[in-house]
Amino acid sequence: MRTSRYVILCLLTMVLLSLSLGAVASTGGDEDKIDVQEIVMGHTGDAHEWHITTIDKHHVSIPLPVIVMSNDGSWHCFMSSAFHHSADGKHNGFFIPTEGENKDKVCEIVDGREERVKLDLSLTKNVVQLWIVVILMLLIFIGSARWYRNKKADSDAPKGFVGLVEMFVMMVNDDVIKACVGEKHYKRYAPYLLTAFFFIFLSNLLGLVPIFPGGANLTGNIAITFVLAMFTFFAINLFGNREYWLEIFWPKVPTWLKCPVPMMPVIELFGILTKPFALMVRLFANIFAGHAIVLSLTCVIFISCKLGAVIGAGLSGVSVVMIIFMDCLELLVAFIQAYVFTMLSAIFIGLAHPEEHHE
Repeated sequence: MRTSRYVILCLLTMVLLSLSLGAVASTGGDEDKIDVQEIVMGHTGDAHEWHITTIDKHHVSIPLPVIVMSNDGSWHCFMSSAFHHSADGKHNGFFIPTEGENKDKVCEIVDGREERVKLDLSLTKNVVQLWIVVILMLLIFIGSARWYRNKKADSDAPKGFVGLVEMFVMMVNDDVIKACVGEKHYKRYAPYLLTAFFFIFLSNLLGLVPIFPGGANLTGNIAITFVLAMFTFFAINLFGNREYWLEIFWPKVPTWLKCPVPMMPVIELFGILTKPFALMVRLFANIFAGHAIVLSLTCVIFISCKLGAVIGAGLSGVSVVMIIFMDCLELLVAFIQAYVFTMLSAIFIGLAHPEEHHE
């Protein structure tokens, strides 16, 4: 049984590797030059279409809806494939520049100048990936809740997928949320922290799949991590108790550190902002760096093959081994980063509910 599992895991790894190699090869540009930076940023960035592969210079992709308000106030809705129907890449005056400060943004010509549209509500790759993660979470939790609703008092513990979900929920709830927030307040914040954990974990896992419905760099997008960090920021500061704010504006330090120069209150107020900033940057940097390393190692294969058969064979073999190692490491990082974000959020929330001290 164990041998078959290892074989399946190895085959799955090789399939994902081959798909990633094909994806990089199809976007590598012309045959004489491979732009590593363009490949890395193209695969880790957002887009108005879900690119799958390229066959004979023909891009195979899933078009996504473009919903924009032009600068004259009129709304326009069309599929992103409409940009490819014309020779100049324009549709009703809208286009997506491939370079410059407005690169990959929907623009239009206003008074002879290139300007972004007034409002862009398009369903980009990251937006669609986000909704896919939300749907997966609903299916997982509703399915698990249905099992518990139908179980009887003498029923055995859940097995299979429901048992796996219960293991994650109990581990995060008991070992992280309850331990960090405290027995008194943890139930209030458990729904948010569990949702954040599973959202980040599933997003990280789908980001490792190079083809639809995966492949989007959701948690490697700083806008996503910013919103997650702001949720924790509001949970900390909107519901912090009296003792928490007293420790910020009038901490228990010598008076000369608080008055007339409010040195310690300024430092404590600065700490309020550094906590969500650390959450945002930590998650973004780790996920983005992992994707960039895997893509860069993949590019080494195609670059080394241009140097000759002997050098290409040697470096390609090393690159393939490193890519497999990094893919396995990324599976571990997918869980660790979700765990760390949840743990730090729980710690910060717990610090906002210190016990009141009476002299």
